[in-house]
Amino acid sequence: MKKQTKAIRTQTEKSQYREHSTPLYLTSSFTFDSAEQGRALFAEEEEGNIYSRFSNPNVTEFVEKVCMLENAEDGIATATGMAAVFASMGALLKSGDHIVSCRALFGSAHQIISQILPKWGITHTYVDADATEAEWEAAIQPNTGAPAAAGAPAARMVYLETPSNPGLELVDLEMLARLKQKYGFILSVDNCFATPILQTPIDLGADLSIHSATKYMDGQGRVLGGIIVGRADLMAQIRFFARHTGPSLSPFNAWVLSKSLETLDLRMERHCRNALQLAEALEQHPDVKAVHYPFLPSHPQYELAKRQMLAGGAIVTFEVEGGFERVKELYNNLSIASLSSNLGDTRTIVTNPFTTTHSKLKPDEKESLGITEGLIRVSVGLEDIDDLIEDFTQAIAKSAEVLQTTER
Repeated sequence: MKKQTKAIRTQTEKSQYREHSTPLYLTSSFTFDSAEQGRALFAEEEEGNIYSRFSNPNVTEFVEKVCMLENAEDGIATATGMAAVFASMGALLKSGDHIVSCRALFGSAHQIISQILPKWGITHTYVDADATEAEWEAAIQPNTGAPAAAGAPAARMVYLETPSNPGLELVDLEMLARLKQKYGFILSVDNCFATPILQTPIDLGADLSIHSATKYMDGQGRVLGGIIVGRADLMAQIRFFARHTGPSLSPFNAWVLSKSLETLDLRMERHCRNALQLAEALEQHPDVKAVHYPFLPSHPQYELAKRQMLAGGAIVTFEVEGGFERVKELYNNLSIASLSSNLGDTRTIVTNPFTTTHSKLKPDEKESLGITEGLIRVSVGLEDIDDLIEDFTQAIAKSAEVLQTTER
């Protein structure tokens, strides 16, 4: 069966009530048939549910679907996407380890790597997303094979987003997979923007694929969730960490997310089509300084995007002159798009990363990532594309008129 069929047909075993749709298992704990079964379950001699912090039928169904979509051996779900990011690092990194990451990261991931992990003696090196193979290799200190340079930390993990948030920069996963074979690090990829529909990092050599399920996996702005899938041996360590630290996904949220996966393929097809058409329209607008979208031929990594992804995704970023004052005027004239820091919804959302998601970055960090005051991130929804283009076109034009009047 194809993935779309499996996403719809994968579900928990029917109960005695013969339900067609998976029921909600809203229970904190599960009973044992006997004292011996309780012992066997805790000794991991028998598989089964004990406590919903460890596992729950709704969560298991969701995880199995994502593993199927990502071609992963195993996985765990978490309460949020950032819980998934942290669990993947907290479980697999120790004092003295070194993490190499692309510089283009979501703000909270940057704070974990630069502010939290150093408390436990875990160092990091940032590399530009579009760095050459030689530049990536220069940042990676081997932890297997040849000894590391004197005084240099060993690279335990390479972590990245592709496409990145918010700049939509790409990292060549096959290139990093070659380096992984040479140096033996863990290759961990945040696949949230692409989703398993557009990109499967594990097929390209990654060990872990991580998602904020809050975004496209839900797709309707209802619940929070995160998930990590990948190599079984790594997932065993992450499961131990999560089981004892407790970033558990609720059964209700898992039920919503599992049902939402049934329409992920259809939604992403429309998201991507709308995003490409909006990006093309914005690129032709005389008052737009720059447009970033992986499947625009003007994107500097267009060829990589076509090779690595099935479509360009649902995020478009564009930049206008006039800084934050221009952004505020533009927002005031939008009639369809929602103003929110979230993304991945059926409804189009705009945000200004400079003042929201990446506001905690230092000025030089923002500059290096191209996060200017006039940058707008658009999470393109499922509305009629003609309505969206008309709305953005008139809002951009009116914001320019207001600023010109003010300057006079």
